[in-house]
Amino acid sequence: MRQPSDHTDSFDPSRRRLLLASGLALTAGTLPLRLMAQATNAKPRSRLILLGTAGGPTPKADRSAPANAIVVDGVVYVIDCGNGVARQMVKAGLNLGAIRNVFITHQHSDHNADYGNLLWLSWAGPLHTRVDTWGPPPLAEMTRLFLQMNDYDIRTRITDEGRQPLAPLIVPHELSGAGVVMQDARVKVTAALVQHPPVTPAFAYRFDCPDRSIVFSGDTRPSDNLIALARGADVLVHEVMYLPALEKLIATEPNAARLREHLLASHTTTEQVGRIATEAGVKTLVLTHFVPGGYPPIADEVWRNAVAPHFKGRLIVGHDLLEI
Repeated sequence: MRQPSDHTDSFDPSRRRLLLASGLALTAGTLPLRLMAQATNAKPRSRLILLGTAGGPTPKADRSAPANAIVVDGVVYVIDCGNGVARQMVKAGLNLGAIRNVFITHQHSDHNADYGNLLWLSWAGPLHTRVDTWGPPPLAEMTRLFLQMNDYDIRTRITDEGRQPLAPLIVPHELSGAGVVMQDARVKVTAALVQHPPVTPAFAYRFDCPDRSIVFSGDTRPSDNLIALARGADVLVHEVMYLPALEKLIATEPNAARLREHLLASHTTTEQVGRIATEAGVKTLVLTHFVPGGYPPIADEVWRNAVAPHFKGRLIVGHDLLEI
């Protein structure tokens, strides 16, 4: 009977080296593709949600008042607190109990009307931890007076529902100048002074997150400080004003002349917004705080076509609850 040969012992070493080299080459060739696929599918750590995109203090049927949220690793940072911000956060699926910082760009009612309400209503629900708030004076006095105004309800809920006192949870920080405002394990926030006469100081904020940088203009006319703050940013969220429709809005107002003067002196036109984003070298420009707003609304394409000739990057016409 023929004995089987020992193929292992007789295997050609040169052939073994060839197969090994081929296998390593295949692995090396596919590894970058696999890593690229993983990088492409990786979920970003930061979320940007436009909670309200209207401009001006009067309620609008089609857009909510100015407010935004950045979420990093489940922690919520709120930027501006226009009317209805708490409800907008709930509609966006955000956890009111995860608010840790609130930033106010300037003390105008469309940006601060629900500053106190956001924290008070969140405390009536899942908010049980400290919240630091940041913005221009008189932020501390506003906080104190808001708590005083609602003292009856707050004391009732503490006694009746066993809630902890609200006042120690809110820690206001008044800002008067530019620079790094706040830094934690997730974000660094830098402020720049912008021009929104007659309201002063008014701020823009830059959030440097783990995966990208996001800048909020606040309300401002064209500003060199804002351009410097936004230099090279991934996203610039900027207010915008459309002049052709502005005259129609002003014609309906009893104080037309003074309103026109204010809007032209303190806001940024579609052309100017595009040029600012181009000069700052931002990758994505998001339009918000639309002036004029209200009904009938101005179509997205009108806003886009007015800005696009002056900015060749990614351009987004913002809408309430849009996540970017």
